[in-house]
Amino acid sequence: MATRQKAPIGRPRGFDADEALEQAMRVFWEQGYEGAGLTELTNAMGITRTSMYAAFGNKEDLFRKALERYTEGPASYGARAMREPTARQVAIAFLAGSVQATTLPGCPTGCFGVQGALATGDPGRGARDALAAWRNEHTSLLRDRFRLAVDEGDLPGDADPGVLARYLMTVANGIAVQAVGGATRDDLRLVADMALRNWPSA
Repeated sequence: MATRQKAPIGRPRGFDADEALEQAMRVFWEQGYEGAGLTELTNAMGITRTSMYAAFGNKEDLFRKALERYTEGPASYGARAMREPTARQVAIAFLAGSVQATTLPGCPTGCFGVQGALATGDPGRGARDALAAWRNEHTSLLRDRFRLAVDEGDLPGDADPGVLARYLMTVANGIAVQAVGGATRDDLRLVADMALRNWPSA
């Protein structure tokens, strides 16, 4: 007696989820949370709204996943900078990475984490809060790294790790805004160099 084979459970997704998320990240990066409409997102991702909801959840869920991808991709310079052996080298690598990430050829200018949802209405509150938490988390990581530098004598004992971390983040955010305004990579490197001229040394 012939054995009837079971049909596969569920339908194959039919699209590259990784590539779809990459395209969504770029749309949010360029347009911001409220500027990125569902039609624009799904067109860029090459999928239907039904497929988007099934694979990524709602728009805010997709935004958060896109932010994760940005953190692991263009913004991964932050994690790499933390591993530099001295506080000054951390600061140099952090600002150099900011300059590079905000002026990548073929990508939107500026920083997803800065311009993605700075000003939003109630529908965008979740996205705005997610980005504020993202920026605060990176500031905290810098602060903790500089506390270690003080403890190790790499920074002077009277250096304030929190202020130094906030200073670097403020400069990096300004670099992102300037990049959107058309500042070149060379221009922004000069700004980063100037910002580090008065960096405290042990």
